[in-house]
Amino acid sequence: MRSNETKIKKQTRLFGCGSVAQVTTTQNQKGAYLSINLGFALGVTFGIYVSRGVSGAHLNPAVSLSLCALGRHSWVKLPFYVFFQCLGAFLGAATVGLQYYEAIRWFSGGDLTVSGPTATAGIFCTFPAEYLSLWAGFVDQVIGTSALLLCVLALGDAGQGSIPAGVQPVLVGAVVMVIGVSMGSNCGYALNPARDFGPRLFVYAVGWGDEVFKAGGGWWWVPIVAPCVGALLGTLVYELMIEVHHHQPSLSTTSTCEEVSEAVGGSLEMEKPKQEELKQEKPA
Repeated sequence: MRSNETKIKKQTRLFGCGSVAQVTTTQNQKGAYLSINLGFALGVTFGIYVSRGVSGAHLNPAVSLSLCALGRHSWVKLPFYVFFQCLGAFLGAATVGLQYYEAIRWFSGGDLTVSGPTATAGIFCTFPAEYLSLWAGFVDQVIGTSALLLCVLALGDAGQGSIPAGVQPVLVGAVVMVIGVSMGSNCGYALNPARDFGPRLFVYAVGWGDEVFKAGGGWWWVPIVAPCVGALLGTLVYELMIEVHHHQPSLSTTSTCEEVSEAVGGSLEMEKPKQEELKQEKPA
């Protein structure tokens, strides 16, 4: 399970960060912001398809945390899931770094920078826009991840109607897509602590240096904490506003006609011997 979780997280980051690398290093000649959104959305979609039968498609620590809060996932397993989710994201970023190594060097003039016109650290992890404060970025991530959980919980809620299992990963990818096209300009819509922290460790280790933790006023912790807060908030809102209002049929209304007829038939069969006994007791 844990090895599978690592591989799938690697695959998701491979498509997502790979799309950013292609757009950045070609200076928008072979892709644009929309293609980045498609890369992440389809990466999530196919990541779910590959892993759902083994690990339940746990790709996001914030989602795993929310499922633990709902009692649908083990708290004991959570640290292991988070570790391997981050490891998978790290390896995915490393794969993109290897694949685009020469393109990154060419684009940046040989310098691995975090900010400026030839910055390349943003290929792997998120940074806030120049106008964005830490507080505003924190709120941005809380809102985005809350929206993610609201939609994901709705897709998995049997009370909302039946959705074919084969369609659900596509719809989750669509959720990521719509969040990206509507909430991505402020700070890159991380929505996922592992998606940001694993690749950030990679760029720190291979040459970008500690600036990846200093940039944006010490931005690095926001994509870790804010998505967890947002996920729990989105889960709470869904439970209070939607889940508790589902109709819960009583036992008296859940009995089928067959069950009722069986019960009635059984009581009648019990009455017949009693009637025969009364007839035999009567004097001739």
